[in-house]
Amino acid sequence: MPVRNEERHLAEAVRHVLGQDYPGEFELVLAVGPSADRTEQIARDLAAAQPRLTVVANPAGKIPAALNAAARAARHAVIARMDGHALMPPGYLAAAVGTLTETGAADVGGVMAAVGVTTFQQAVAWAMTSRAGVGSAAFHTGGGAGLVDSVYLGVYHREAIEQAGGWDEGMLRAEDWDLNYRIRARGGQIWFAPDLRVTYRPRPSIRTLAAQYFHYGRWRRVIVREHPETASFRYLAPPVAAALVTVGLITGLAGLAALAASAPPAARWLTAGLAIPVIYLAGVSMVAAALARGVPAKVRVRIPLVLAAMHMAWGAGFLTSPRGLHRKSDTRVGQPDAATESAASAGAE
Repeated sequence: MPVRNEERHLAEAVRHVLGQDYPGEFELVLAVGPSADRTEQIARDLAAAQPRLTVVANPAGKIPAALNAAARAARHAVIARMDGHALMPPGYLAAAVGTLTETGAADVGGVMAAVGVTTFQQAVAWAMTSRAGVGSAAFHTGGGAGLVDSVYLGVYHREAIEQAGGWDEGMLRAEDWDLNYRIRARGGQIWFAPDLRVTYRPRPSIRTLAAQYFHYGRWRRVIVREHPETASFRYLAPPVAAALVTVGLITGLAGLAALAASAPPAARWLTAGLAIPVIYLAGVSMVAAALARGVPAKVRVRIPLVLAAMHMAWGAGFLTSPRGLHRKSDTRVGQPDAATESAASAGAE
């Protein structure tokens, strides 16, 4: 479990993992990054009280580096990834390992079951589990069991991770997709099991949600750039929408400026560009009205804003993603990085 700035959720996430009724031995390894809150102290306190809990340092503070550090410290042949924002349900480990054995897959995973606490989070949870918000990804919207390109979190055969080279520490988002791509390239299979549902806590504000989806978009562009065969309507729709809305706003505002300056009538036609963002907002509002009928009104009224934030931020990230964003790392799961070697030479564990 990679954690950073997870003071609010960490103890609950750990409790859900250690409370598993699993018929074999298991441990939880927390890879703790530099935090601005009490995350590290909470992790240490939990480890002091729980013999099955180990804490390792993640000085880089990045998720793929944390995953590699935790995997190196782990002792068992199956590696189950978990997030500090996620709550592992009862029976998850037993069911996942059973599926891993039955299917012969290298990695299995299930549904990212977003559940909000606040009204805003509930609106985000609806959008994250709706095709209107995230497209047709099975781990968001569900579906039948079967082979897929990637899954949420993931329960892996350790050897599959090691043979694929571990998580690429230069891939700061979409790191699981990238690892699963390399596993599939070696002949391994990724299996989606819809009965594996992990509760996920959405971001609590429009600012943090937009930042999350902006970075998703930036790194999805990296995936499409490096693996163009993966491009699909689901990935291209948000940047197209963001580009059209931006052009419409700029054109419309230019038309309003022309009206204010008493420009020639031809220039005033630029105000027609405002029709594009208006049509878009009307569209997401109609989607919320049609698809979220069973949702409480105070949640439903926030859904158009949430959808617009997700679409526009994801699209903006995709469109502005720089070519040099991804720098591949040579770090491997079975090979300590420089920070780990330095700590070891100083007698740290």
